[in-house]
Amino acid sequence: MNDQPHLTTGADAVVQSFAEAQMPAIFGVPGGGSSLDLIASAKAAGIPFVLSRTENGAGIMAAALAEMTHKPVGVLVTRGPGVSNAANGIANADLERAPIILIADGFGAREAAIATHQLFDQAAMMAPVTRAQRRAAGHPGAAAEALAAAMTAPRGPAYLELAGDAARAPTPPAPALRLPVLAAPSDSDLAAARRMIAAAKRPAVIIGLEATEPARCAATRRLVEALGCPGLVTYKAKGVLPDSHPLFGGVFTGGEAEAPLLHEADLIILAGADPVEFIPQPWRFEAPILDLATAVRALEYRKPAVAIVGAWEVAAAALAEDAPRRAWPDGRLAALREAWLAGLANTASGNRGMAPSELVRVTQATCRKLGADPRVAVDAGAHMFPCTTFWQAERPCDLLISNGLASMGYALPAAIAAAWHDPARGAIALTGDGGLLMAVGELAMAATLGLNLTVVVFNDATLSLIDIKKGERDLPEGTLEWPEVDFAQVMRGMGGSAWRVNDAAGLEAALTEALATKGPRLIDVRTDPSSYPAQIKALRG
Repeated sequence: MNDQPHLTTGADAVVQSFAEAQMPAIFGVPGGGSSLDLIASAKAAGIPFVLSRTENGAGIMAAALAEMTHKPVGVLVTRGPGVSNAANGIANADLERAPIILIADGFGAREAAIATHQLFDQAAMMAPVTRAQRRAAGHPGAAAEALAAAMTAPRGPAYLELAGDAARAPTPPAPALRLPVLAAPSDSDLAAARRMIAAAKRPAVIIGLEATEPARCAATRRLVEALGCPGLVTYKAKGVLPDSHPLFGGVFTGGEAEAPLLHEADLIILAGADPVEFIPQPWRFEAPILDLATAVRALEYRKPAVAIVGAWEVAAAALAEDAPRRAWPDGRLAALREAWLAGLANTASGNRGMAPSELVRVTQATCRKLGADPRVAVDAGAHMFPCTTFWQAERPCDLLISNGLASMGYALPAAIAAAWHDPARGAIALTGDGGLLMAVGELAMAATLGLNLTVVVFNDATLSLIDIKKGERDLPEGTLEWPEVDFAQVMRGMGGSAWRVNDAAGLEAALTEALATKGPRLIDVRTDPSSYPAQIKALRG
């Protein structure tokens, strides 16, 4: 009798754990070493590998797909510069609470003893932005451990290193995958929460990124509707409570725009709202807080009176079952919501181009007119304020954004992931010109894949948000602005279709033609940035 365990390879052991976790894809830029072995093993296991043009782009794509599917997603890179180039994408996943696994090639023991070329401590570099760092050489359970760490609340990235020799070496099969399970709320916590709600006359609910998971989304909507109170969403939670819902109270950032509503509340319920989503300003509201969270917060803007930590959707559903009706006075919420929208609208001045809020409204109105229902991905920059305010979301992840990190160069890779994930819906990238310049190579990826993707560029040839922050400083010429780029020409050179427009009529006509065109397309819109300062003042105070 042979008592020796069945042996597989290091690459197969890693992918075995990925398959158990139902990993939907791996994005990346392969090198030598272990990369090709891992891609081959993934193919055999039915996990697609998607070639990006940059490692940063791969990290953003993986995080966006993880948010849409609530599954861990892989990012594959070569050693050395592959790892360092991925750093921003991994930091984004860390602060967006997206479970991704960075799989990097490494150095085998023999090679590390003689090499300095491309050699640095990759795990140490990634440690500040990953939940765990594991080396798979001789450790068939390394991938399972990395996955468990990434899926532990608050979710985030993990680092896994596999050198080429270890990828091909005989290895025992991976152990069974055990992912964490959140604890149910205690009866005492539920009782305390019920007392808080019973004592309130005007509660308000702030809905955050954790509520995008289907069961939490459903429980959160039921709670808001049972109470009859306003629900505000963070950028990441757009669509959990639809913009069209009569109880929608606006977008919460921690700024001034939503303050009139929350100053009238006598109880604030945080439904999966992670403090990483709030702007760095002091908490300005006096009402007591009931915090529903998957994990103890590393930082609290204000200590909650009651915190229910774990499977908080169970608590939300239970509270909704017997919640007393706490509707606000007739017409009050509608008046506050309309004032919020009016205060954040942009206007154009002269012939400098479209007002940003008009650009957003025309884009969505044209999509609806044509029966299109794309997801949108929004880049960081001044244009994100009209995008997150005026784009109407109906479901979780209708709008994708880098909020915790607020990284430029986000919209295009995230929209690529959305269009790849759901070709029928497709996606729109709403990006500034600066953000697109940081990710422009991914246009070639979109063209190669023939994606149902539209890129809409807010082109003002300026770092508009930073320009607002300069104040009275006397800066050298060219510090914050550059010659206007013809992105339409760039897109055509990458293999896509493109248009340039200056006004609403031109944008509607271009979108109508674009949405009837197969493959990726780009609309370069001259945008007037002059109203951004007033909008940001109204938003943040």
